[in-house]
Amino acid sequence: MAATESKMIPLGIKAPSFSLYDVVSDKILSLDELKSNVATVIMFICNHCPFVKHINKKLVEISNYYIEKGISFIGINSNDIENYPEDSPENMKKQAIELGYKFPYLFDETQDVAKAYDAACTPDFYVFDKNLELVYRGQFDDSRPGNNIQVTGKDLSAALDAIINNKPIDNNQKPSIGCNIKWKK
Repeated sequence: MAATESKMIPLGIKAPSFSLYDVVSDKILSLDELKSNVATVIMFICNHCPFVKHINKKLVEISNYYIEKGISFIGINSNDIENYPEDSPENMKKQAIELGYKFPYLFDETQDVAKAYDAACTPDFYVFDKNLELVYRGQFDDSRPGNNIQVTGKDLSAALDAIINNKPIDNNQKPSIGCNIKWKK
């Protein structure tokens, strides 16, 4: 299980726009439709990655909590499904239903969106403010498969709490660590 760190792109950049297939609703959804006037969390996730599996239950719990507070969550899978069939749209839909995702789970077939966001791993988290400017990028928390640290989502939650409470977000942000995006050859 090779670990890849997320690229810590500059804070303040504008969210690249996109329109992608949502595997649950069977519709093409755009960032403009999905964004929130509070904050928008864009997560590069997938089905097969042990790092994503490790946090999935807590991720659902945390996303449900903040969705109630007006924050949008968007899951995007950009992996090559030819070599990783577990990440296919059909399997994405099954997983979203089984785990109770309340957020759209989008398929980035061309991998253009992952490239636009400079996504490197799964999970990879980006938080944008109401103006779609990047205010947080990095890890969910310090827990990793096998390190015996409890999954809490504290880093992502701290950023979202700061937004909700109109407080500054700590700029000392740690990169996420996970499986590399499975790029097409």
